[in-house]
Amino acid sequence: MFETKKKIKKRLIESFGKVKKDSFYFESIEKYFRNKDHTSAFQILSDKTCNDLDFNELFMFVDRTTSKVGQQFLYDTLRTIPSDGDKFIKQENLIEQLTKDQNLRLKLQVHLDKLARDSTYFITSLFQDEHIKKPKWFFIIPVLSFTSLLCILMLPFTPQYFYVLLGVIIINMAIHYWNKRNLYEYLGSIPQLLKLNMIAKELLKYKLLTQISPDLPESIKIIDKVKNRMSFFKLEAKLESDAEIVFWGMLELVKSVFLLEPLLLFGVLKQLDTKRKEIEKVFFFVGYVDSLISIASLRQGLNVFCLPDIKDKYKVLEATEIYHPLIPDCIPNSIQVTDKSILLTGSNMSGKTSFIRTIGLNTITGLTINTCFARKFSMSRLKIYSAIRISDDLMNDKSYYFEEVLTIKEMIGKSQIPGSNLFLLDEIFKGTNTIERISAGRAVLSYLNNENNIVFVSTHDIELADLLQDTYRLYHFSEQVDKKTVDFDFKLKEGKLKNRNAIRILEINDYPEEIITEAIELSKELDKIYVVSNRG
Repeated sequence: MFETKKKIKKRLIESFGKVKKDSFYFESIEKYFRNKDHTSAFQILSDKTCNDLDFNELFMFVDRTTSKVGQQFLYDTLRTIPSDGDKFIKQENLIEQLTKDQNLRLKLQVHLDKLARDSTYFITSLFQDEHIKKPKWFFIIPVLSFTSLLCILMLPFTPQYFYVLLGVIIINMAIHYWNKRNLYEYLGSIPQLLKLNMIAKELLKYKLLTQISPDLPESIKIIDKVKNRMSFFKLEAKLESDAEIVFWGMLELVKSVFLLEPLLLFGVLKQLDTKRKEIEKVFFFVGYVDSLISIASLRQGLNVFCLPDIKDKYKVLEATEIYHPLIPDCIPNSIQVTDKSILLTGSNMSGKTSFIRTIGLNTITGLTINTCFARKFSMSRLKIYSAIRISDDLMNDKSYYFEEVLTIKEMIGKSQIPGSNLFLLDEIFKGTNTIERISAGRAVLSYLNNENNIVFVSTHDIELADLLQDTYRLYHFSEQVDKKTVDFDFKLKEGKLKNRNAIRILEINDYPEEIITEAIELSKELDKIYVVSNRG
């Protein structure tokens, strides 16, 4: 539906600071990230960690971009932890001005809104993907094109050329429609590249943005050299409406007779192939500007946020009133890690796993977009690894426990590499029996908790907390069980969980009395065995 400029501005003003209501097509959003060279990055977040921390849901909350270019750029930004935070100094200055100056921000967004069509996602293919190659017989195409022209010119003098022309036209039309499939692959990307280049020019008119990429005008100029040839694709894309079908039919006849489409397509692709760096620079510039506006919008919509303090020293993580951005009315908590790692105890649904995810998500957003969902947050520059959401790999005949073993083995390897890591684990080795789970868990957690690493782990095993109390700081989440209700306060408390409410919860849910009695008696016996063995 066509929108007037006035309506576009109204929509953009009203959406600032609010969560998008758009649909998210992650296969397209991820295209730039999946194909980008990340060799200079500090860490690329793995698919495993993203799945564990509900990254896609986080992205849908954080993303306030206007264009599809900005959306792809922001996705890459959130999954790529940079080697240093120097870029944030310049970035924060730009975000501050974009937040304060609504008029400037709106002007930029109106330009960026022109890149909001889904076809914009395919611009990345022009500088990341291999282009279609000419077939070996392509040399015949210019010959056939010239033959058509020659026949038409000779017709008034030699009518017999009509039969030659007719034969050539039949061949040319076959080639023309064979090439349609190749052409359609670029009907989205090339017109959008023209638009991208034009918008980059418009954005550079604002002095504030020229500092981002001083050599960008040269890249724009190089792409402009192919502008006239690329304009053909823009025309082709427009001529797909019914209103212009007559003109389209006439043009289609001319193109097929002279084989204009394959000649122009492969000519343009050859030139674009040499301009990949320039296209990526323009893409980066526009995406970066949009992502800054998105961060400003995100912060505008938050009641509480902070800029993280990234420490040079290892094993530091301090959070004041930290909360999970995806949990409505989330209860904030505070924690300090300076020497020991953290072991959490508590029953199901009490908040252990959500708190571990809270730490992980805030670490990611702090290191990537310099924004944390907390009153204060400071940390080392950390690499993040997780073992939270593990499932059986039935296709490869791997059990839950075996999958868990492989995941934690990777963590063990990473723990010995110089640097600082954040390891997030939920119910370690829950895929095996109690004795071996506690024994293996204690050994692994002691090993992971070396000088530089920070471990956040949850467990139901109070015995594990006892065994690790010298090297791990103990915290717990608890609930209040009344006659017929279970109330969780989701507040982090120091020390290990002392009250056991699992059997009590069975009782308030009307389990048979004989089950409750037997369970209580058995738990008392097991407690005695544990106390005796612990003394021994």
